[in-house]
Amino acid sequence: MSDDRVDGAEAVEEVAADCETVRVEVGDRVAGVATVTMHRPDARNALNGTLRAELKEVFDAIEDSDVRVVVLTGADEAKAFVAGADVSELRERNALEQREASKRPRVYEVVDDLRQPVIARLNGHALGGGCELATACDVRIAHERAKVGQPEINLGIMPGGGGTQRLPRLVGEGQAMRLILSGELIDADEAREIGLVDIVCESDDELDEETYGLAESMAEKSPVALEFAKEAVKAGSRMDLESGIEYEAELFAQLFATEDKNEGIDAFFEDREPDWQGR
Repeated sequence: MSDDRVDGAEAVEEVAADCETVRVEVGDRVAGVATVTMHRPDARNALNGTLRAELKEVFDAIEDSDVRVVVLTGADEAKAFVAGADVSELRERNALEQREASKRPRVYEVVDDLRQPVIARLNGHALGGGCELATACDVRIAHERAKVGQPEINLGIMPGGGGTQRLPRLVGEGQAMRLILSGELIDADEAREIGLVDIVCESDDELDEETYGLAESMAEKSPVALEFAKEAVKAGSRMDLESGIEYEAELFAQLFATEDKNEGIDAFFEDREPDWQGR
């Protein structure tokens, strides 16, 4: 990696060591891959202020590290990814306090904008803010027991963490309207059918195999190419086709100024594995 980025395991795990609700392991399963686990099992990993703040701290540390791929998941003992927001916190807020709490960047934007790919390992329910957090990730892999949805309408409110914006971009306006306006929860298989989930697994072992197999295949690539490719895809959903193609071409050209481009092509001709430097 480039010289201005610090060792992934040392820096990120040091930040996580001070967290109450977040656990981080770097390289334990796959080299270059950080597993970020939300750990509020008694509350089914509900997103309270502490969890949101600690996730932001951890992801900020990851952004500046040599970690190549992130897996975001919930504590397995909770059998949930995130069961929703902490409703008790919402009940006590007035409009001014909620505007303050909604100041960006929130955890959703931090995850969405992270330069590294983020895989959501949905080990259980992803509801409300949990669904919004999952849609902020780049790929979603779910256990078949998971249910997903935006049930905020049942509380007299609406999604406020990007759900009305990211969900339609994934599943289309009609399906997003159905889920958001009815508060209906759907199972993992239906979520896959409409494009909200990418892979569904029948067991915990399969969930890990699919998640870390994909993470490893990403982590083996040039970190600069990963970052630029992610940026191009994300940008494409936010601009018209011609602007997106022009932006892609510019990022493509910028990669020709990197050492990794030369290394990748040389390795191809020499029939060997590339030694990525991240610059």
